[in-house]
Amino acid sequence: MTSESLKKVAADSNVILSAVIGKAALRIFAHASIEFITTLSNIQEVEEYIPRLASKYRLDERALSWQLKMLPLHAFPERYYKSHFASAEKFLKDRDPDDVHLLALALKENVPLWSNDRDFEKISIPVYTTAQFLNMLEK
Repeated sequence: MTSESLKKVAADSNVILSAVIGKAALRIFAHASIEFITTLSNIQEVEEYIPRLASKYRLDERALSWQLKMLPLHAFPERYYKSHFASAEKFLKDRDPDDVHLLALALKENVPLWSNDRDFEKISIPVYTTAQFLNMLEK
């Protein structure tokens, strides 16, 4: 898949957190031609980690919360993708149950995942790491 054909991607908590603290993932969110989606569950997970990241990197917690709100993300409630939960659970049965939400959304929307999480290896849809995504966008 090339960056020209990538119109929408489901973003995992780890890449959202990376963008919130200003790491490389933030450069990907700057691509206006791509629609970024996630789940409300992922947003809640990011919000839970913000205080720890603020402390770890000596950043202002309010600024990180604001950065999260500014990311071009559309977050979906569970009821939207619940119909794809069983399929997602099948792929992730022995892995992180929190990942089921994002995979169910990606399956519902028929879009690739953007994650640095190894739990998504060997699933039926494309998964891009931040490094792969940046490489693709820079071509």
